[in-house]
Amino acid sequence: MAAGEGRRLRPLTERWPKPILPIDGRPVIATVLRDLAEAGIGTATVVTGHLAEQVEELIGDGSAFGIPVRFVRQPEPLGSADAVRRALAEGAAAPLLVIAADTVFQPGALARAASQWLGSGAPAGLAVRESAEEGKTPVRVEDGRVVEIEAEGGVLTAAPLWFLAASVLPRLENLSGPPFELASAFRGEGGADVEVVALGVGPTRDLTRPEDVVVENFPYLWRSG
Repeated sequence: MAAGEGRRLRPLTERWPKPILPIDGRPVIATVLRDLAEAGIGTATVVTGHLAEQVEELIGDGSAFGIPVRFVRQPEPLGSADAVRRALAEGAAAPLLVIAADTVFQPGALARAASQWLGSGAPAGLAVRESAEEGKTPVRVEDGRVVEIEAEGGVLTAAPLWFLAASVLPRLENLSGPPFELASAFRGEGGADVEVVALGVGPTRDLTRPEDVVVENFPYLWRSG
């Protein structure tokens, strides 16, 4: 998912889309694609929107990152579930790994999460992490399962990494919105009413504010002295 406007990163994202901004000197989406290739993902469908041409030019056919890539446009920011539906319409097929192109995971975390989900037999999986950062989605986990999304007082938060089997894809239709979000498809009367395995991925890195570009690329310039 590489279509977002990155509003909190303005004015940077008025000129450059968030996925091509760097962490550790590399465009975030480049790191994501290489991680997907290392995890054994066969093909990536990249959903673009805001300043789409820049993302598509950087990625090309994906050969530089070790994974074949196809593109689909999301002309409006209609949410993560809408992005998945557009990818499915262009040939993506379950089982699906759905990831935001603006978050860097720990080395090997994607491969471990994929293996854990496949071994669980659960129809869906959601990455979780410890994070007190404002704006992250809190979740409640019991016995290794996500039982509530947007939970009050949760010590874990959702990371933008989902795994979806074919059996749960009908849940992406008829959602309230816009925006149409994946989390909405897994909220029941008492929380998640379908089995969603919690996949611990450790700390993640993201660019949220303009100063994060300095922090994540030139940390020595950010030290208080």
